[in-house]
Amino acid sequence: MNLHRRVDSGLSAQDERSINALLIAYATAIDTRDWALFRSCFTADCKADYSEFGSWTDVSTLTDYMREAHSRLGPTLHRISNIQLSGAQGGATAHCYVDALLCQMNNDGPVHRGIGSYEDFLVRTGDGWKIARRIFKPMILE
Repeated sequence: MNLHRRVDSGLSAQDERSINALLIAYATAIDTRDWALFRSCFTADCKADYSEFGSWTDVSTLTDYMREAHSRLGPTLHRISNIQLSGAQGGATAHCYVDALLCQMNNDGPVHRGIGSYEDFLVRTGDGWKIARRIFKPMILE
């Protein structure tokens, strides 16, 4: 049995590394409240659908929402895993899991958890890969 079977994404190894790094940078940006880094993960005209949290059609309003929503929270921990990539017409697709822990500002309240997946369409720009479209599919929100 060959346990080292690799699924070919149709992307170069460098593109795969760059997209993986982008998805991790997104999670890191939220947890560190680095909104410049967060903005850099998306195209200016991105389309983002975060289910019951809302939908946005540009990076500015998406960033404003995330900044405001996280300003009322204490520490957060967004973990990205099970990243699957594939080359696509005009860019690439990514499917990954997200598991987010959201603590209250004073640590006295409950810890909230959001588990689900991101379905992304990414494009290569002069500044590297960016998320052009994102759909968050929640599984557990508590």
